[in-house]
Amino acid sequence: MTDLTLSGKNPTSVKTDALIVGTCSTSDGVAVVADHLPAALVRTIESLAPQLGVTGASDEVRKLPADDSLRAGVLTLVGLGERRPDGTFPAETLRRAAGAAVRALAGTASVAVALPTADEDELAAVVEGALLGAYSYTRYRGADVAAKQAPVASIDVLTPFSKSARAKAAVARAEIVAAAVHGTRDLVNAPPNDLYPAAFADAAKAAVRDLGVKGVKVTVLDDKQLAAGGYGGIVGVGQGSSRGPRMVKLAYAPAKPASKVALVGKGITFDTGGISIKPAAGMPAMKSDMAGAAAVLHTVLAAARLKLPVAVTGYLCLAENMPGGNAQRPADVVTIRGGKTVEVTNTDAEGRLVMADGLVSAVEDGHDVVLDIATLTGAQMVALGNRYSGVMGDDEVRDAVKTAADVAGESFWPMPMPEELAAGLKSQVADMVNSAPERWGGMLFAAHFLKEFVGDTPWAHLDIAGPAYNEKSPYGYTPAGGTGVGVRTLLALLEARAAS
Repeated sequence: MTDLTLSGKNPTSVKTDALIVGTCSTSDGVAVVADHLPAALVRTIESLAPQLGVTGASDEVRKLPADDSLRAGVLTLVGLGERRPDGTFPAETLRRAAGAAVRALAGTASVAVALPTADEDELAAVVEGALLGAYSYTRYRGADVAAKQAPVASIDVLTPFSKSARAKAAVARAEIVAAAVHGTRDLVNAPPNDLYPAAFADAAKAAVRDLGVKGVKVTVLDDKQLAAGGYGGIVGVGQGSSRGPRMVKLAYAPAKPASKVALVGKGITFDTGGISIKPAAGMPAMKSDMAGAAAVLHTVLAAARLKLPVAVTGYLCLAENMPGGNAQRPADVVTIRGGKTVEVTNTDAEGRLVMADGLVSAVEDGHDVVLDIATLTGAQMVALGNRYSGVMGDDEVRDAVKTAADVAGESFWPMPMPEELAAGLKSQVADMVNSAPERWGGMLFAAHFLKEFVGDTPWAHLDIAGPAYNEKSPYGYTPAGGTGVGVRTLLALLEARAAS
């Protein structure tokens, strides 16, 4: 993990490999946004901005040789867009700018960040963004390449609030949050030959063992136990693979919790689509179909590290969806835990089957609220693209998720659950089908399916299919590959329940 400290030093006096300062767009061109930089240097940068390709646009990063007025080796300019009328910048703008600059400086030993922080909340955003940007996945790289791509080793954030207790608390929280996001990214990026259901379960046990915090209990059900327990959804999806399914339950139980929350995560460690096989072009990214379970695992661990006074139980629904000789067939009927039967009309609509078992288990255990998170539908990307996640469910819970996402800086959008779509659940031979009879509203239909398994428990469903895995260029603090989306929103929601 990158080492981060706060400092009240003047940016001109800090000896570092790279100094990060902000730029913003103005009606006259570009302005440098940094206190205490030499006036001559600021004038030079602003006057040469067009020739240097500096516009001040959000996420723009430009590296310049530092002059003799600085002790830094490189001056890194990062864009902040336009100022708000009061002269400040939104927290998410600062978070993304810090992340973009630190990410662009991978392979650098030391960095100083001198972005504007008008208060401790803005400082918290800068700190979190810098740590989120300090990530790379190099497990399978050669030593030379890994060294060049290694995250920045140490970050010094320059701020007038360096001695503030609130600022120090913000750093401690940001380190825990970033570790949770990075842990989620690592799991999503792992190749499916190494991360299969049993390996994921082992990774969960190891993560709890290494946590260093008491109060998290892990229970793992293997394929035989799942079959005996009536987890027909997970068993059915996993039966085509030579590597059997698992259900992992992680329970963090502080004394006298303010609330009891269940988090259910989809953990399809590789999704071929089963017999309803996917096109070859999109197959490699299907290693990311366990991003919901990864987010749940690391959210529970982070809640424990933060010592939140909320009981949090995570349910990781793990299976590999393969088209083997014993694979689930279209027209099969499976019995979900609790007794409801489902006609499998599409084996590529497998996530909702494993999630159904997890939701029933969560409701059986008794919680004040149940949230599920899953890379569930391609329809989510059709509706919202690959940067916005959808959230559906009971109005109060759905709105609480949206509020938490706004606080955390993640992009979630509330979606409806039109009642007429529920009619599509009808089956001629079972209690329901697992796939919509028509393509329209597929994300919303999937939410209706899941709702059948939560009863009266307050509930929301988070569909992160697009945002969980970035197949394009990195941006802000978001790398290519696994993004860790959802962790920060879930943690913000837990913190809100702890404070209520």
